[in-house]
Amino acid sequence: MSQGLYRGMSRAEIDRQLNLRARWPEHTEYLARWAADSAVVRRRLNGQLDLAYGNSPGERLDLFLPRTGPVRPPLLAFIHGGYWQGLDKGDFSYLAPPFLDAGIAFASLNYDLAPKVTVAQIVGQIRRAIPWLARHADSFGVDPGRIHVAGHSAGGHLAALASSTDWSGQAVADPVKGACSISGVYELEPVRQSYHQDILNLDAATVRTMSPARTVPARAGPLILAVGGDETEEFLRQQEDLAAAWRARGLSVTVVDLPGRHHFSAIDALGEPGHPLFGAVQAMIAGTSAGRPA
Repeated sequence: MSQGLYRGMSRAEIDRQLNLRARWPEHTEYLARWAADSAVVRRRLNGQLDLAYGNSPGERLDLFLPRTGPVRPPLLAFIHGGYWQGLDKGDFSYLAPPFLDAGIAFASLNYDLAPKVTVAQIVGQIRRAIPWLARHADSFGVDPGRIHVAGHSAGGHLAALASSTDWSGQAVADPVKGACSISGVYELEPVRQSYHQDILNLDAATVRTMSPARTVPARAGPLILAVGGDETEEFLRQQEDLAAAWRARGLSVTVVDLPGRHHFSAIDALGEPGHPLFGAVQAMIAGTSAGRPA
């Protein structure tokens, strides 16, 4: 009897766990709303759009600064999802206003998409974007010592890796002070065994070195994890495993529950003032803790 490709699962079951758009056909409504609301935000706010942090067309970011608050505000850098294959930084400008109102600058990062580039190359781009923000923070009026990252889905994978990156020996030491990952992918092996492999072409080395569950750091800033209560068993399990791995290392990890949320509604909680997830991220940036211990 076959033992399955991953944790006893067949290819069909892995695909069922990871095919989020098929599971929630209403995702089209979410994508349309994100884009429309974000376009309104960009028209209303005086953001600095398409700042180049590298030479590739995908190496761009949008930056929004609060109109009031500290002279040099902290910064939250957001990384979008899309299974490393889709979506755009411009789809998530709608998350910026609540943070700006709280005196926190907001950046939305782009990266090149597969199959043009590999997941490893995307990770490298994010690892260049964040130090770029730190190096240029003074010119933007942002505090370079208070940069945090957040991400959703594949962006959650990238945020978790940014949080666990060893920045020693680089021009900017420890540019990430804390991270929030929402509905993140923390183990790449099921992705390699799924229909996504046709586009991503993951190899064993990438799975080994770029799965956050396998690359838990010895030291890191606080990490906030959140996953929709209605998400697939694989997404729920991956968060549990990552939280346990960080806890085993004695690292700071906080879980914020998202009951009744699925993969596409989970991210909205980040931009909802009064929601525990927004409060947890705001508190992390302020240097305090919120949520419940993992």
